[in-house]
Amino acid sequence: MKRRAFLGFGSALAAASAIGGWTLTHHTEHPLLLSARNDADGRHYAVGYRLDGSQVFATPVAERCHDVYAHPHLPLAVFVGRRPSRESYLIDSRNGTLLQVLASPPDRHFYGHGVFHASGDWFYTTENDTAEAGRGVLGVYRVEDRRLIRTGEHSTHGIGPHQLLWMPDGETLVIANGGIRTEADSREMMNLDAMEPSLVLLRRDGSLISKEQLPEQMNSVRHLAVAADGTVVSGQQYEGDPMDQVPLLAIKRPGQAFQAFPLGEAQRQTMNQYTASLAINDTLRLLAVTAPRGNKVFIWDLDTTALREEIHLPDCAGVAAVKEGFVVSSGQGRCRLVDCTGTDVVITPLQLPAGLWDNHLRLV
Repeated sequence: MKRRAFLGFGSALAAASAIGGWTLTHHTEHPLLLSARNDADGRHYAVGYRLDGSQVFATPVAERCHDVYAHPHLPLAVFVGRRPSRESYLIDSRNGTLLQVLASPPDRHFYGHGVFHASGDWFYTTENDTAEAGRGVLGVYRVEDRRLIRTGEHSTHGIGPHQLLWMPDGETLVIANGGIRTEADSREMMNLDAMEPSLVLLRRDGSLISKEQLPEQMNSVRHLAVAADGTVVSGQQYEGDPMDQVPLLAIKRPGQAFQAFPLGEAQRQTMNQYTASLAINDTLRLLAVTAPRGNKVFIWDLDTTALREEIHLPDCAGVAAVKEGFVVSSGQGRCRLVDCTGTDVVITPLQLPAGLWDNHLRLV
């Protein structure tokens, strides 16, 4: 995978009046794009941009980040360290001020993802227990005075947890356990002959609701999207023979089992055994998936599973829903706005810095 870079520094975001002088409105007319980037020399940054290209902040951080999560009420965002990072970063999203370097506890490291609870009082991360090699952990952090204080942890009931998201009730977490055991400071996969990928539904108190697995043992469940009706879609990364015909998307509709998403063979081959980011546009009932190894962004009708669009975008990375459709970032080219509101999909380059964006983005 190509690494991501950024250009320059910029001005601060003007705050609105509300709690602490701030109102956070998701998907406004001028959303703030949050993502991680590198520069050409490999230095790491947490960045915020408006979609018109204006830079809000570009904050240097010590370790490379993966995904980012905004607080539901306050101008805060956590840029989560990429596996096996031992640091994540709490940022003031008005101006990029680094408020806290969040260090993982001993014998733990971050897996690149987390979520705030809707109350704003709690933050949860997926972590690796390196003392009990491979045991997935849900780190529990309380938000206190613009800091995150670790108060405990729960098991993710699996190995190598990656992304987690809230189900529509706001109290149930869905967790993608990748099933791959790694050691403390390594990305080396230690158990390819005994992988245990799974999709887990977990109550916020840590109690298990369900755990489901796909038939293919080496099909690592990695990234997620959740629709307002409770439909969950997962993207996989297959660690077996490159020639194996393995479904790289799976779906769990309300009341149904976790099962393969009906993916066309041409699309499956193009993905080259790897998916990156997923997003669902609830209003348009569309699913978008990036496949950077194949340089493709795919868009499906979520209800009929019909392929709506296949877009060529070199090293495509993060994807997020906007009212028109989706915004997609790229590791090599320009970010794109994909307008799906008409009969034909319209793709417009955005005036954002080109290239070297990391795998995920968020719009708030």
